[in-house]
Amino acid sequence: MRHATRIAVGPVQFRIGSDWAGPIAALDRLYAAYPQDGQRPADATVRLFAARPWRRWLRPSVHIGGDYVVPDALPLPLSMGLLAAEMGMNLQVALGWRRHLLLHASAVARDGRALIMSGESGSGKSTLAALLGESGWRLMGDEFTLIDPQGGDALAFPRAVSLKNAAIAEMTARVAPARFGPLLAATPKGDIRHMIPRADALAAMHEAVRPALLLFPRFGGEPAIERIGEGEAFVRLTEASTNYVALGEPGFSALTRLVRETPALTISYPDSATGMAMAEQLWAEAVR
Repeated sequence: MRHATRIAVGPVQFRIGSDWAGPIAALDRLYAAYPQDGQRPADATVRLFAARPWRRWLRPSVHIGGDYVVPDALPLPLSMGLLAAEMGMNLQVALGWRRHLLLHASAVARDGRALIMSGESGSGKSTLAALLGESGWRLMGDEFTLIDPQGGDALAFPRAVSLKNAAIAEMTARVAPARFGPLLAATPKGDIRHMIPRADALAAMHEAVRPALLLFPRFGGEPAIERIGEGEAFVRLTEASTNYVALGEPGFSALTRLVRETPALTISYPDSATGMAMAEQLWAEAVR
């Protein structure tokens, strides 16, 4: 491709190519602090391309390709090229990664243990992880958490945090402007702005930690906490994993170990401060 870059996020080395310079320049700014290894072979490839040559200049339209594709996915305008690149990176991991059990979950770590949060879009897991990552925790990731099939440890995937809508204002009030990418307004998912994780999170991205607590958050409503059994946690996490079936027996064994060894709870909370306080309380009870 005409323009390209390499980005390492946790155990995944990406190669991203584009028909346009803009998305690559935006990625290079957003991931400038990440470790660079130009000699390491790529684990996943993303292509941002124009379906027709003239589409590079006239009403430029960005299609997402790579090792794995979603055939019917609609293109994005070039003004959302950074979003297309991020979507492409997530897509390659979601569809192609087989070295670990992959959970669609955010995670933070403290004292060598991990708090893993899984839930549907809008549940608040990404915002909670971002807030905790600025409050004495190490952010492991807001999109995926990787579980080692052999030992059961959790590995980080600390890509740039994708903040949406109200979460943007909440985090920009707490974090220095230099750690934010551009505001992408009126995307298919609303307003989006990416936040670079803290330097300590990037420095420790290869440090595996033991899961200590599973939370299934739900933003909105009165504060509530409910412990759930191994069976329900297992089912919820199979639904949150994109490669559980593909991994077969190792995936089953890894997920079984995770729910047997890790207490799981659902929480409801009306605002971020309450959600953070509840996470802190349950963490203290889990690790004491």
